[in-house]
Formats: sequence, structure tokens, C-alpha cells
Amino acid sequence: MTAGLPSSASPTLSRRLILLLSIACGIAVANVYFPQAVSPLIADDLHVTAESAAVVVTCAQLGYAAGIFLLVPLGDRLRHRGLVTTLLLLTGAGLVLAGTAGSLPVLAVASVLVGLTTVVPQILIPMAAGLTAPERRGAVTGTLLSGLIGGILLARTFSGVLGQWLGWRAPYLVAAALILVLALAMARALPRTTPATDQRYPALLAASLRLLRTEPLLRRSCQYQVLVFAAFSAAWTALALFVTSPRYDLGTPAVGVIALVGAASMFATPFAGRRVDRPGPDSVNLVCMVGAIAAGALLLTGNLGGAVGLIGLGAGMLLLDVAMQSGQVANQARIFALRPEARARLNTAYMTCAFLGGSAGSWLGVRAYSAFGWSGVCGLVALLSGLALVRHVLRGRPLKAPAEVTAASVPTETEEDDGVPAGR
Repeated sequence: MTAGLPSSASPTLSRRLILLLSIACGIAVANVYFPQAVSPLIADDLHVTAESAAVVVTCAQLGYAAGIFLLVPLGDRLRHRGLVTTLLLLTGAGLVLAGTAGSLPVLAVASVLVGLTTVVPQILIPMAAGLTAPERRGAVTGTLLSGLIGGILLARTFSGVLGQWLGWRAPYLVAAALILVLALAMARALPRTTPATDQRYPALLAASLRLLRTEPLLRRSCQYQVLVFAAFSAAWTALALFVTSPRYDLGTPAVGVIALVGAASMFATPFAGRRVDRPGPDSVNLVCMVGAIAAGALLLTGNLGGAVGLIGLGAGMLLLDVAMQSGQVANQARIFALRPEARARLNTAYMTCAFLGGSAGSWLGVRAYSAFGWSGVCGLVALLSGLALVRHVLRGRPLKAPAEVTAASVPTETEEDDGVPAGR
């Protein structure tokens, strides 16, 4: 059975639907990221330390990783319209609970619940890949990821400014209202799709783990994203602590302004997708890893303070955002080409690993900042990105050349890791 295709449609998406899906990805994923900008406000209101309040960010990302593993495989088993609408409604309920929480433990639990159910982008992206001709898959994936990036980065601007004006609860409650509107839009606009499998739920979960074991290209993509996304999360989580510290003594809107500069990275992902469709994902990954290392060095200028330091922070975070998100375009194009009938399960394995890396990065970022200051965070960014580059340089070479994976083709054999053929 064809994976997730509408019962009476060719594998194409209209431009209007692509735009709507891109917006939906951005609105949904923002719920995981906007707490990064308001954690200092949470600390003040709930009378806890800034480091303790940062646990809200880690909880949201851990919940997101759990939701990806537990819920995204259902994208291969259930019709997308009902699944997406239900998850959005549950996310809205979790946001209301978070916005009315009276203590940090309640807020942490609510953050886990929000993260758990706000996995809609990771269901929509594989669905879109299944509705797209192979030669356009990278470009469409890049377009949806540009919306997702916009949500990630503009979320911090939204929450930083709104939180400063109306308190940290306001972003949660406004986000709940937006999610309700999005649920209604998805209920009307999503096409009717045919499930790709009738496997039982336990078998779906086991399939994601089995794919991770048997697909070397999936493992490599996961390793890349775990390391680079950990660097990304470490930098953003520590940034709110840094700019509100005595060095800058700025409010949370400053994090939003830096994020607004970083939002320009959303224009890079469609370009990265087109590059993936031609020379292949490996060349894009290489450029992105080098860019992430350079971002770690550039972020060191934040120690200069003043306007020069803020410009350096903005430029460094922009470069890190472009590197991480463009690398994700390459990684997802690589994995979606492996098994068309299992795209949601492939994405489950990939994104679960990615957000476990992101959660670890958030935790490490706070620890590095507490122990070594901003220089420690920059060193951590460079170290994690450098490890990804080493993994890329040491990757197995295709037995048949030239055989880089593109969105339209996968090599039949590689020397990846243990020499197992790439899922064949």
C-alpha cells in the first residue's frame, strides 16, 4: 500500500496546502521553544532560581522526544486528519494547564504534557513527503521546515515580548488559543489519507527501533542531529541566562530580538532542500557542521558586552540556526528515501534521537554556563559540532560511486558502520 497517499490523488501537494502545512508546523512546534525566553520571568514569579526554572525547557523537550517515539508512528497507522486534530486539541489543554500552574512542579508536568502532544510537525512532514514526487521531496521538506524554523525562532520573540508586558502566563494562554484555531483549520484542510499499515501499536513502536538497528543511513543521520541539535539547544537555553545577567542586564525581550534576527534562517532551508535534491545530503551536512563550529567561535564575541557583543550574539545564533536547520533538511531527505512505506516510523526514530540530544544539550548548556560562564557554552557548541564533523569525515564510503543519497535515490549498499546494507 502506498504510504499515506490520499485514496484518489496523485503524489502532489498544492502550493496553498504546502503553505498551510508550513504555518501549522511553525505554530505547533513553537510550544516547545517559547519557554526558553520566559524562564527568567518564571523564576521571579514562582520564587525559584533561574537554573531551576530552566527545567521547564528540558521537560518540554523530553516530553517532545517521548511524544515522537510514542505517537508519531501512528502517522503510518491512522488517518492524518483525525490524528492531527486530536493531538492539537490535547496540546491546547496542556497549554491552559501550564498557563494556570501555581508552582514549578505543576508547570514542569504540564510542560511534559505539552511536549508529548505537540508532535504534529513530525506527522505532517512525513505525510507531505508521501504526497510529493521524489524529485521535489527535498524542496517540499525544506519549505515545511522553514515554517517549523519560523515557529522555533519567532516563538522566543513572541514569548519574550508578551511575557515582559503581561507576565509569563500570557504566552501559554495565547498559544492555547492559536492551537485551537489551528485544530479547526487542520480538520477542514487536511486531505483524506489511506494508512500505510495495519500493524498493531506495539509492532509500530518495535518497528522504529528495528529500523534504527538495521538502517545505517538512519543511524548516521540520527548521530549528526543529536550532536548538532544538542549544541543548538545548549546555546539557546543559556542565552536567556546570559543576556539577563549583570553583563548585559537586559530583559527577556532581548532574547526575542536575537531570535528575530535568527528567524532569517527560515529562508535558508528551501535553498538547502534544493541543494539536497541535486548534489545530495552529504555535501550539505558537511557545510552545516563547519558552520556550527564557526558559530561557536563567533558567539564568543558576546563576552565583549555592549552593542558589539549583542551583534556578535545575533550573528552567531543566526549562523548556528542556519547550520542546524539546513542539516536537518539533509538528514530527513536521506531517511525519507529509505522506505516509503515507513516514513513516519523512520521519522520517529530520527526525531526521538534528535530531541533526546536537544534535552541533553539544554541540560549541559545550563551546567556549562553555571560552571564556566558564556565561554563554556561556546566551547560546548564547538565541541559537539566538532564531534559531528568527525563522524561525518569517518563515515563509510559507498561501494558504488558516485552514490550519495538524494531524495529520489538510495544506494543499495554502503560500508556504513557495521557494513550492513542500507536497509536492503
